[in-house]
Formats: sequence, structure tokens, C-alpha cells
Amino acid sequence: MTYRITLLSFALVLAAGCANEPPENAQADSQPSIEQRVEEMLTDADPVNPARLEPALQESEFRHELAAKHLAQDATYGNLTAPAGIAFAAGAPFSIRQANEPLYRERYQHPEDNRVFRVTQSPVSTFSIDVDTGAYSNMRRWLNQGRLPPQDAIRVEEFVNYFDYDYPSPGNRETPFLVSTEIAPTPWNPGTHLLRIGIQGYEVPKAELPASNLVFLVDVSGSMQSQDKLPLLRNALGLLVNELDANDSISLVVYAGASGVVLPPTTGDHKAAIQSALQQLEAGGSTNGAAGIRLAYQMARQNFRPDGVNRVILATDGDFNVGLASTEELIDLVQRRREEGIALTTLGFGSGNYNDHLLEQLADEGNGHYAYIDRLSEARKVLAEELSATLLTIARDVKIQVEFNPATVAEYRLIGYENRVLNEEDFNNDRVDAGEIGAGHRVTALYELSLTGSDFQRLPPRRYDPQVTDESRRNPSRLVEELGHLRIRYKNPGESQSRLIQSPLLASSILPSADQASDAFRFAAAVAGFGQILRGGPYTGNWSFSDINALASRSRGNDPFGYRGEFLQLVALAESLTPTAQVAQD
Repeated sequence: MTYRITLLSFALVLAAGCANEPPENAQADSQPSIEQRVEEMLTDADPVNPARLEPALQESEFRHELAAKHLAQDATYGNLTAPAGIAFAAGAPFSIRQANEPLYRERYQHPEDNRVFRVTQSPVSTFSIDVDTGAYSNMRRWLNQGRLPPQDAIRVEEFVNYFDYDYPSPGNRETPFLVSTEIAPTPWNPGTHLLRIGIQGYEVPKAELPASNLVFLVDVSGSMQSQDKLPLLRNALGLLVNELDANDSISLVVYAGASGVVLPPTTGDHKAAIQSALQQLEAGGSTNGAAGIRLAYQMARQNFRPDGVNRVILATDGDFNVGLASTEELIDLVQRRREEGIALTTLGFGSGNYNDHLLEQLADEGNGHYAYIDRLSEARKVLAEELSATLLTIARDVKIQVEFNPATVAEYRLIGYENRVLNEEDFNNDRVDAGEIGAGHRVTALYELSLTGSDFQRLPPRRYDPQVTDESRRNPSRLVEELGHLRIRYKNPGESQSRLIQSPLLASSILPSADQASDAFRFAAAVAGFGQILRGGPYTGNWSFSDINALASRSRGNDPFGYRGEFLQLVALAESLTPTAQVAQD
């Protein structure tokens, strides 16, 4: 009987993968249920050889939504494996794979790499900053499982921003952040130059953090049962609880098939009660995430603190499959609550059915931070070591714009930030949302530049390309001195009008070699090169993992927590998995 139930559940997964919509004139009440139709297949098939289900499953007309809803109630769904050598890929034909191979249906956005722009025709580059780090720890999880991550899982800017750099820091809260720049030859291409823009936010000591109104929104659906999900989640949130005090308030909302309040607003000094509520959470049921988010925001509004931190912290694998009318409706809710002063931070957990795209998108729209928690030490980094940055926003809607001088720069490309690119006119429009900087956050952006007159340019010359050499139309000093002009817009918390910081990028600041650049510059370049190669490396030439390892080793610098040393190990892992490792993708 146990074998038959397991096979029934697995057959429903197979049915979801090869689903077709029923005929339009079919009557819903005349169709047998999914359970009945799979039961008929099992009756006709040889129970000793489940592979004989293949012909029937290929011809079935099961609906994907119903199969997914049924299986979401199966507590084994998150770690589902083929009991007898059967497996499938969502949206692909039924196939036989190696027995006990895990089934992955993870979801990622598919942004195209930023292309090379000709400065004479597109001199202005505008984008929103991004302080998320989830893509880096997610990559680490894939490599530690012995697999190369899907290329769509790689967001290079989140790799670079995972690490701390020795950027100049503001001396007081009146200046939310300081900006620094550095330019040197590109490590993977000596014919171009790398422009590094660094932003360092003011570090607010934990003792000076305002009172927090936090609502933990925890996914306890059946897909969260595995050890890398709910058990890790409980311990991760427990680390955050240990950092709070009597001035802070914590609520706990859970959702599965339904949502509910497990812990009403409780002050942070009642740690035993809060920890007990967390440790009693159990997984089971389907995933009605939309209802849970609505209830969490309701709790945050009831306990709103005008002069404090008001934030919902969503912890989930992102597998929403019941009760959600549309992603747009959910995002609209998050945007409206954002304008009311309630931010949303998302913490991702687990593998197999992980929805990276949704969690990154929700945090972006909710003026929050997105992190992926693959182990307890990552939870400590995000929720303890970087508590101020995780909770307290010091600058809102931060946008960067660079106008390059065509007299000195021929081409440029922005490395990363593919899903953060803005239109030029969005820079001065204060109604256009952009990224937030938390207390102590640092942001790094990299441009690869081809200087005018250099031997390396990716774009061929055009027959009628305008040559900007008419000094009667330009100040001659600008032709010699400036590579471009950097502008940054931001809003102070509680303000609706942005402020502007701007400064020229001087040609005289170009360093003659990358070896003369700072450790921060060279290590950031090594990390950026690593991310680009994992994305396919169309612009990194013959630069290899060995080159990355050598550059990162020389620029490791101060590494108190060992994050940079671990990076070297991950580079070696990736090299050992290339090119033979194949990643199962949707």
C-alpha cells in the first residue's frame, strides 16, 4: 500500500509535466477526477515496472494546476525523488532518468546581458542600485551540491555586493553615504579599462537602531519540510530574535493552505516565548502565500511605529500555487504598503522548487533586501552581523547615472544590473522607484570602457559616425580631462523630493596597471569576472578560473570572516565542474 501511494503521488507530478488543456466544450462535472484517472493508469500498468506508465501519461489530459495543487499537500513534495527510476522535467516530455535523482523546477528571470554601447550614440547610462546578495549564496548552494548553477541564476552585481570593501565611510548620519571611484586596466582585457563606482552607507551602531515592528511571515506548506527549509528557517529567525530587545516588537504569521497568527505582537525581551513559537512550526498543506502576506501587512499596520522600523520578513521557498490571482496583484499590494512605510524583506530557502525570481522581485518592489539562506552561517551574516543594513534604510530610491564623454570614451558596458536598468528620463523623475541603501550597506558598480583611440573596440567603425573633435562646440579642457560625469540621486527616509550628488570622472585618475589598483578594486574585478564566466562569458575572452583565483588570491586583503577565502574554494569547485557538469533546468 505504501508503494502504491508513493507511485500515485509521483504519477501526479508526471501528469503536471505533460499536461494539456481539456477541450473547450468539455463539461467539468463529466470528467473523472485526477485521482481516478491516475488510479486507472496504475491498474493497467505493471506495478513492478512503473516505467510502463509512460504511454498513458504521454496521452493524458491532466491539468497542471490541479496536479500541482494536489501535490502541494504532499509533505514529501519538496524533496521528491523517483522511487523506481522515473523522473520528469516540468514542461518537458516524460522521460526516464537515473533512480533517486532529485527533480528541479526552480524559477529564475531571464535577463539578457547588458550590451556594448557606442558613446557617440548612447552616452548616458542610468540604473537603480541593488544591494541584494541572494544570487551569490544560491550559487554557492549549487556548487556545493556538485552542480553548476543555471546561467539565469547568476546576477553579477549580487556577487560583487556580497563582499565588504574598504570604501570611505561617512562620519555622521547627516551624510547617508559617500561615493568613491577607481579606474584601471581590465584584468580580463588589458585593451579596456574598468571603472569602479563604490558607495558606502553610514554604519548605525546596533544600540542606536530605532525600535522595530517586525512581522515574521513564515511558509509552513508541505514543500518546506526538508532540512534546508523550515528547520533552517526556524534557527535563522532565532538568530535575529537574539539581536532584539524590549523596545522591539515581533509578530509571527504562518501560511499554508490557510494563514494565521501564531504569535501576536511580543516585545523582544520575551525571547523564550518567541523562540518557542518558532520551534513549534511544522510543515504541511498547500501554499496560499497571498493570504499570508495580506495578514502579515495587517499585523504590521496594527502595530505601526511612526518613528521606527516597520518591516515584514517573508521566509519561504517562494512556491506560491494556491490563492494567488496574479503576480501583478501581489506586487500591487506590496507597492501600496511600501508607500505606507512598511517594507518587505525576503529570505529564500531550499532547492528543487525554489522561486528566485519572485522573491527577488517582491523585495525590490517592497523597498527591502533579498537574501538566500543556504546555511546557518549565512543567516548569521544577514540577520546578525548585518542587522543594521537589513532593518534600517538610510537612503531611498537611489539611482546612478553616468554620462560618458565621447571625446575620451568610445564604448562602455555596464557589468550586471540587467534587471535594474532605467530610462534616461527616469533619473530626474522622483516618482520612479529605485533601490534602497541600508545602514552600513556598500554598493559597487563596474563599467568596462574602451577609450577613444584604443586598439580594442568591440563595435566596428560606422561609415557616417559623427566624430566629436570639433573644439568649437566643446570646451577643450573637457576633451582632455573628463571621461564622463557621475550623478547619483537619492531620497532621505520620509522625504519625497530627491537630492543630487555629482562629480566628474577625470582621465588623470586612470591607473597605469591593475596591479596598482586597490585590493577592493582587484577583488571586485575577480568576483565580477567569475560571475560573467558562469553566465557564459561573452565578454571575458580567454580569462579562466585559474586567472580569477590568482587575482583574488593577490587581493584577498583583510578577511576576518573568511568569505574571501571561501570564494577561492568556490572558484576551484566551479573549475572542477566545467565543462562536464550539466544543470537540470526548466
